[in-house]
Amino acid sequence: MTDRDRHGPAERGAHAEGRGLRTGFTTGACAAAAARAAVHSLLTGERVAGIAITLPNGEMARFEVSRCERRGGGARCGVVKDAGDDPDCTHGAELVAEARLGEWPGVEVRGGPGVATVTKPGIGLAIGAPAITPIPRRNITEMAVAELARSAHRGAIVTISVPRGEDLARATINARLGLVGGISILGTTGVVRPFSTAAWQASVVQAIDVARAQGLEHLVLTTGGRTERFAMALLRHLAEEAFVQAGDDVGLGLRHAARRGASQVTVVAMVGKLVKMAAGAMQTHVSRSRVENRFLATIAGGCGASPDLAGAIGQANTARHAFELADDAGLEHLPGRLCRIAAEALSREAGAALEVRTVLVGFDGAVRAAHPPFTAETGLCHQEDR
Repeated sequence: MTDRDRHGPAERGAHAEGRGLRTGFTTGACAAAAARAAVHSLLTGERVAGIAITLPNGEMARFEVSRCERRGGGARCGVVKDAGDDPDCTHGAELVAEARLGEWPGVEVRGGPGVATVTKPGIGLAIGAPAITPIPRRNITEMAVAELARSAHRGAIVTISVPRGEDLARATINARLGLVGGISILGTTGVVRPFSTAAWQASVVQAIDVARAQGLEHLVLTTGGRTERFAMALLRHLAEEAFVQAGDDVGLGLRHAARRGASQVTVVAMVGKLVKMAAGAMQTHVSRSRVENRFLATIAGGCGASPDLAGAIGQANTARHAFELADDAGLEHLPGRLCRIAAEALSREAGAALEVRTVLVGFDGAVRAAHPPFTAETGLCHQEDR
């Protein structure tokens, strides 16, 4: 069976988009397939090699079953996650479902080893519950019920586990979100779309929800792992949950933080991303370096740059190169002016209720400038824009 045969309609949808990238399946879809296979084996005594399910988005998909075992009055089946061409740490993980007959009608879904337990509010799941989000839980239940409907039995207990789940979770921010002991079982459609913006944005929203559920008023949005490390070193007095990797979606993070009632957001970025924000780009993925460097050249002119220097900045290869030209020329007020303009643009995006601070860090993590200036609380300072 080929990958295309196994993925069915979900696979073909990705290629129809013309990107040449394979879609994959979510942990939730794989868990639902494993659950249906386990219940089928439990009821029929058959060893299941493949199973078809209806995904949450209504599409049909077929999965290979990596294991099918009968033991102790139960059945245990596994499905290996294929994330397609998405760079996902759970690609290749096995989602295992163990099914046993229940004493009461209905399907009870439990979390086993390798599935995280919720320990903090803000996730939308009860503290102490397994981290199986509502749509996958419903899909697991529906697939188990579909099998039960073919038999005289009406109740089953399905336990989802993930071998090596705790190890896999170390590559995620689960611990910061209060998800301990494994990975989450996720997926609103059942399909993983490569480089999914929606999936990343959902993670930003979730991280902000967790921070606010902890009562944190001051959040820090960073543009990646490197800037987050720098930000954590600079703002040591803040709880770990306050730091949110917004990536290219700082605008979305600001808007959600405002909706959730945060009082202050500090945006920490390097020069390339900060110039984009100052120019009004609240989604900073698309490269517009020439346009942004011309914008930076205008700022430099306002800081006293000569026409020749401003022209060179406007034609620089990258924003980093532009800043190097400014530094070599001794244009010391440019970092502070850039932070102020970026903070003003971000404040317009966030609304008046949210105080927005910007911090420009260099590639070594040193603070180049900030607006407004850091307070004595942090022990940091910079040369103010004049």
